[in-house]
Amino acid sequence: MIAKLPVEKLRNVFDVKLMKCESTQDLVPLNEIIGQERAVRALKFGLGIKDHGFNTYVAGYPGTGRKTAVKSFVEAQAKIQPVPLDWCYVNNFSNQYEPKAIGLPSGKGKEFRDDMKGFIESIRTALPKAFESEDYAARRDATIRGMENQRKQLIEQLNVKAQQEGFIIQSTPIGLLLIPVLNGKPLSEEEMLALPQKTRDRIQEKRERLEAEFRNTMRQLIDMERKIHDALKKLNREVALYAIGSQLESLIEKHKDIPEIIAYLKEVQSDILENLQQFIRRGEPQQQPFQMPWMREEPFRKYEVNVVIDNSDTKGAPVVMESNPTYHNLLGRTEKEAQFGALTTDFSMIRAGSIHKANGGYLIIPVEDLLRNPFSYDGLKRNLKDGKLIIEEPEERYGFLSIKTLKPQPIPLSAKVILIGDPYIYQLLFSLDPDFRELFKIKAEFDTTMARTDENVKQYAAFVCTLCEKEKLKHLDPSGIAKIVEYSSRVAQDQYKLSTQFSFIADIIRESNFYAAQENAPFISASHVKKAIEEKIYRSKLIQEKIQEMIQRGFFLIDTVEERVGQVNGLSVMGLGDFAFGTPSRVTASIGLGREGVIDIEREAKMGGPIHTKGVLILSGYIHDKYAKDKPLSLSARLVFEQSYAGVEGDSASSTELYSILSALSGLPIKQNIAVTGSVNQRGEVQAIGGANEKIEGFFEVCKARGFTGTQGVMIPESNVQNLMLKEEVVEAVKAGQFSIYSVKTIDEGIEVLTGVKAGQRRPDGTFEEGTVNFLVDKQLREMAEKLKEYPAMQVQEKKVEA
Repeated sequence: MIAKLPVEKLRNVFDVKLMKCESTQDLVPLNEIIGQERAVRALKFGLGIKDHGFNTYVAGYPGTGRKTAVKSFVEAQAKIQPVPLDWCYVNNFSNQYEPKAIGLPSGKGKEFRDDMKGFIESIRTALPKAFESEDYAARRDATIRGMENQRKQLIEQLNVKAQQEGFIIQSTPIGLLLIPVLNGKPLSEEEMLALPQKTRDRIQEKRERLEAEFRNTMRQLIDMERKIHDALKKLNREVALYAIGSQLESLIEKHKDIPEIIAYLKEVQSDILENLQQFIRRGEPQQQPFQMPWMREEPFRKYEVNVVIDNSDTKGAPVVMESNPTYHNLLGRTEKEAQFGALTTDFSMIRAGSIHKANGGYLIIPVEDLLRNPFSYDGLKRNLKDGKLIIEEPEERYGFLSIKTLKPQPIPLSAKVILIGDPYIYQLLFSLDPDFRELFKIKAEFDTTMARTDENVKQYAAFVCTLCEKEKLKHLDPSGIAKIVEYSSRVAQDQYKLSTQFSFIADIIRESNFYAAQENAPFISASHVKKAIEEKIYRSKLIQEKIQEMIQRGFFLIDTVEERVGQVNGLSVMGLGDFAFGTPSRVTASIGLGREGVIDIEREAKMGGPIHTKGVLILSGYIHDKYAKDKPLSLSARLVFEQSYAGVEGDSASSTELYSILSALSGLPIKQNIAVTGSVNQRGEVQAIGGANEKIEGFFEVCKARGFTGTQGVMIPESNVQNLMLKEEVVEAVKAGQFSIYSVKTIDEGIEVLTGVKAGQRRPDGTFEEGTVNFLVDKQLREMAEKLKEYPAMQVQEKKVEA
């Protein structure tokens, strides 16, 4: 017979003596990622390789500390990297809709911006003074005076000629006119028409001759006006260059190592000289009494420097964590402002996104948030593929709206992008998006467990020390550390593993700190950790208690002391998000003549999932393989989870269902004081299942409520023994002989435990040992096959069905 599991195998108790310290306060805080060697190697490679497309996807489940760990790891790597360039946008004087980008060494961006600001402020004062000086006035007057004298001479010569011909020159709003004079009196149009025809012809002939000379003189006057304008413009340029030249030369000398700035400053100089009036008018505000203050500054905004990426305070490469990756937050935007009812923009309103701020460094993005925001993922891919930072409005990019707006010059992209998400999203992106495969070639996968070795336990204790130091919590004494290690193994569902879902562990330490503070204890001890775990469970176990109450009051029919044929107590796990618990379920089997085989009532009622259906079909394979080699299987068996009002999924009850069928066929009763879990294959081997601890504890609670008899227990697959980290209450009950745990490898071993009858082996002649379970089952199936021959109508009907 199968022996009960010893107490030592029910819980891997941590030996407090292994901790060589009085508390975690004596330990050195952790400064590295623990338990994630594979992920760390992948991260090092992904951050080190500079080739295109080697960005990283960090795959791991929430709670493993992936985000915090990655950020800390990347920040450590970034400290030894060079500080990247600053980037500025400046006005493009050739095309204001395409601002130019200028890269400068770290810290030089702000410096250049301040230099330009000071330069413009200075010349706004210097230029008006230069043009108000007596020297400028004298030179201007001299230039104008010489030209004016020549102009007067030409006009006087024209007047003399006109008078000699009997005309005067009259100035009108539309220009100069020749008016005929008769007897010293200018003639009006009516008087002109009253003259004799010959007189009018003679006057008209003189007028045409004078107009030809007049046009020639006017051309000379216009040419003279142009010369005056050119002379004044030349004078103004000379004066302006003298006023701003020294300051501009200082700027050029200061930034002589950056050709883009030199070219830009020359463009600024040309634009200032072409638009001197906007500087000179500053001294004449009375000419524009209705001008708003911001309007006076508007003409000078084109000389500003917009520093979009400022690394002046950055140490090493920048590390940016973007937790809200909207399109504009991630990829930048061009802001707008309202002026007189219209939206306007210019290069000074270009704003960087997080990918700009991370340029030359590292950008970390939670992939769930990235995919949740429209256009963000597509925009990020486009920038990575092009190797450029392109600021573009999404409505324009996708053709929703076509308006004239800015198209800033792209900035070269050299950032490493790290996406953080769960493995399922990675598989989806890898399968469905070819671009993803080309752009995120590195996968750094975070595990949920780590080996429970002495070295790893020390690192775990160092993690606890780090948490306590960081959050100002009480430190843990050795007993507290031991309970945390054991709880970690329980979360990992493995005696030889520790959980790397550090958020769960950290929460228990925080709650333990609360109870330790209530008692004014110097350290967090085992009792505080135990209370924190118990209280955490108590807050979430309302549904479990309700179900146990319904079992206790008889609403749910569960036997724990008797024996029944074709009836077994199966075990299932119910998950409530933050809490999972086990509960017993009655599984029954009924048999009769027929050829249908094993029928799953859950499936027929469309309440069974595909995995559960597969498990039931495996039972048919087992029965055929073991009992139907020398006779046709003439069985119609029906299986059901009694009082199941929701869907059933999973194969962990397949062994339970098989035991109920064997009991029904053999007529041997099953002990109801033993609950069963485990899946089975066609060879009769009992396979591992999930939730072993919860299932055992669930049946334990039922037995505890009804009173222990000393014979109650749970039977699990032997391969699940290593998963046992049972509550101390269960361990103590087993130790006291009140409860038992059995482990089995095969169905034969399990049926012996449940019936107390030997399973029986097949003898050389093909029969089983008499009186055994298999003998009784085989005998019953043989008899059923013989009886089926007595019903020809059934055989004919079956043949029709088969046809």
